[in-house]
Amino acid sequence: MTLQTHLLAKAANQARGLAIDAVHACSSGHLGLPLGCAEIGAVLFGHALSHNPERPRWLNRDRFVLSAGHGSMFLYSWLHLSGYDLSLDDVKKFRQLHSKTPGHPEFHETPGVECTTGPLGQGVGNAVGMALSGQMAAARFNTPEHPIFDYHVVALAGDGCMQEGVAMEAIAFAGHQQLGNLILIYDSNDVTLDAMAAKTQSENVALRFKSLNWDVQTVDGHDLAAFLKAYNKAKKTKSPKPQLIIAKTVIGKGIPEVAGTAKGHGEGGAKFADTARAALGLPHEHFYVSDDVRGYFTQHKERLVRGCNKWSRLFKAWKQANPEKAALLESAGDAPSAAALLAKIPVFPADAKLATRAAGRDVLQPIAAELPLLVGGSADLYGSTLNYIAADKDFDVTNRSGRNLRFGIREHGMAAIANGMAYDGIFRPSVATFLVFADYSRPSMRLAALSKLPVLYIYTHDSVGVGEDGPTHQPVETVSGLRVIPNLDVIRPADPEETAGAFAAALERIDGPTLLALTRQALPNLNDIPVATRREGAAKGAYVAVKETAALTHILLAAGSEVQFAVAAAKTLGAGVRVVSVPCFERFDRQSAEYRESVLPSACRKRVAIEAGVSGLWFKYVGLDGKVVGIDRFGMSAPAPIIFKELGITAENLVATAQSL
Repeated sequence: MTLQTHLLAKAANQARGLAIDAVHACSSGHLGLPLGCAEIGAVLFGHALSHNPERPRWLNRDRFVLSAGHGSMFLYSWLHLSGYDLSLDDVKKFRQLHSKTPGHPEFHETPGVECTTGPLGQGVGNAVGMALSGQMAAARFNTPEHPIFDYHVVALAGDGCMQEGVAMEAIAFAGHQQLGNLILIYDSNDVTLDAMAAKTQSENVALRFKSLNWDVQTVDGHDLAAFLKAYNKAKKTKSPKPQLIIAKTVIGKGIPEVAGTAKGHGEGGAKFADTARAALGLPHEHFYVSDDVRGYFTQHKERLVRGCNKWSRLFKAWKQANPEKAALLESAGDAPSAAALLAKIPVFPADAKLATRAAGRDVLQPIAAELPLLVGGSADLYGSTLNYIAADKDFDVTNRSGRNLRFGIREHGMAAIANGMAYDGIFRPSVATFLVFADYSRPSMRLAALSKLPVLYIYTHDSVGVGEDGPTHQPVETVSGLRVIPNLDVIRPADPEETAGAFAAALERIDGPTLLALTRQALPNLNDIPVATRREGAAKGAYVAVKETAALTHILLAAGSEVQFAVAAAKTLGAGVRVVSVPCFERFDRQSAEYRESVLPSACRKRVAIEAGVSGLWFKYVGLDGKVVGIDRFGMSAPAPIIFKELGITAENLVATAQSL
C-alpha cells in the first residue's frame, strides 16, 4: 500500500489537536511527546503496524509499547483514530475518574494498551520481554507449513527511558540474545524534563547501541516517508540483531512558544491552545477530526481486519495439523490446579533436612514437567537459587525453545522482562535472585502487582540465616517491605512440605504476582504436623500447626525458618499453647472471617510472634497486648546459628517472652 503522505500529515496535526485539547481540558498531562512524535504515530498506526482494533489481543499482532508513558495522549489519540473501543468521549475524559484514558497507560483499562507504563524505562524492559516471548512462541509452535508467530514488538522511548538503568539492562540482554523482532524507536528531541538533555547526558547513543549488538539508523522523525523507510528496513532486515531507530524530533512541535524547550514537556503549552490550533490548520471546534481522516482510518481498519482474517485461516489450518501444539497454546493463561500440582510432588522423607531453596529445586522439577509453558530465569545465580529446570536447556541464540533464561547480573531488567512476558500472556515467567536484591527489582515487582501479572519470584537467602556474608546480604527488612505492596503475595515457607504447598499455590494464582522467600540454611521437616496440613496451610496463608491440648492460654505465631522455634517453645510452655504458622500474610487476610477466627481466636490475647526480620507488621496479628520477637536492626557477619542466638531468635527467648505476658 502506498503511503498516503498528505492524509497522514493531516492526521498527525489532528492528533496534536486532540492532545492539546485533552490536556487543556484537565489542566494536566504531557504534551511534548504527543506533539513531537505525531508523524511517527501516523506512520505506525495509519500504515505500518499489523494489528486489529476489533481484536486487541490477537495473538500475532505487532505489539506497540509506549515506554514514555507520560505521553499517554499520543497512544490514546492513535488508538481512537484506529478504531479501538476508545470513543471521542473517552478521549475527552482524559485523566478523569474511572475513564479509559488514565494519566499513564494502564493494562486492562484501555483496549490496545499492551502494558502499564509511566515509570521510565519499564516499557523498554517490557518490550524486550514481549520480543523474547515472540521468539519462544515461534520456536515452540511454528511449523514450516504454518508460521503462525512472526510479530514484531515496537517500543517508543525518550531520553528519560534511556537514562534509566532498567532500560539499559534490558537493552544489553536483548542485544546479547539477538532479539531481531524488537524495534526500539528513540524519540531524540534533546530535552529531558527539567532541562535540555545536554545538562545530563553526552554519550553517543548510536555507538552505545552498536556496541551492545544492535543495528542503528538515524532519521528525521517528522519526515513521514523517511521514517517509514527506516521502519521497513528495520522490520525486513535479515540481520538477527534488535533494531534502534533514532528519530530526531522537536518536542512540543506545533506550539511555537514552547517547542524545542524543556517547557514543552508538560502541560505548559496548553495555555497557547487557541493559537496553536490555528497554526496547525485546525478549526475552532475542539477535539476535531476531519471526515477525510476518519474515512482513511476506517478504510485502513478494514485492511487490518482482512490481514487478521487471513492469519486466522492459517491458524485454523495449523490447529488441524497440530492438535497437541494447539491444545498447549490454548491452555496459555489458564490457572493450573494446586491440588493437581501437589499430586505430582512426592512427599519428602521424614528425616529430610533441607534448605527451602533446595526443597524448591526438588518441587520445581515435577511442576515444570506438568506446566510446559512455565519458564524460569536467574540473575546469574542458578547455582544458589537452584531454580534451573533440569529437564530443559538454556534459551539462547541457538535454542529459542529453551526454558532457562540467563539474565546476567541484571535484577531490575530481569523483573521488567518477566513482566513483558506476562503481559504477552503465552508463557508463565518465573525469576530468581537473592531476596536482599529484591530492592533492585522492586519497581518492576510493584508494576506486576498493579497490573495483576502472574509472575513468580523465587528469591532465596531470606534472612540473617545467610550467615557469614553479613548485613549487606541479610534482608531483615525486605520481607516486610514486600508484604506492604498491594496484590503481591509473599510466601515464606517453614519446611519442604510448606515449600511444596507454596509453589502450587503460587502457580494456581493468575491475578497477581507471588514471591517465595526461601532459606539458604537447612531446616528440619516439621514431622509433628501432617503433610497435608502443611501443604494446604501454605495456600491458606496461615494455619494451626500445633493445636493446644488444654484450655488455650497462648498463641505463638511464626513464619519460615522460625516456625521450628515456635514448635519447640510450645513444648516447653505447656499444653495450653497453640502454634500458628503464617507463611503468607496476604493469603491469610483473604480467608473468611470464620477461618481467621478459627486460627486466631480473638478471645486469646496472649500472643507472641517470632520472625528473623523487622517486627512492625506482626502487630496486626498479636495486637497491642502481644509481643514480637524480631530483628529491628541490621544483621552481622557470623555463622547463622550464632547470629540467631545473638539476636534472640531462639526458642528460649520466645518462651521467656511468652511467659512475660
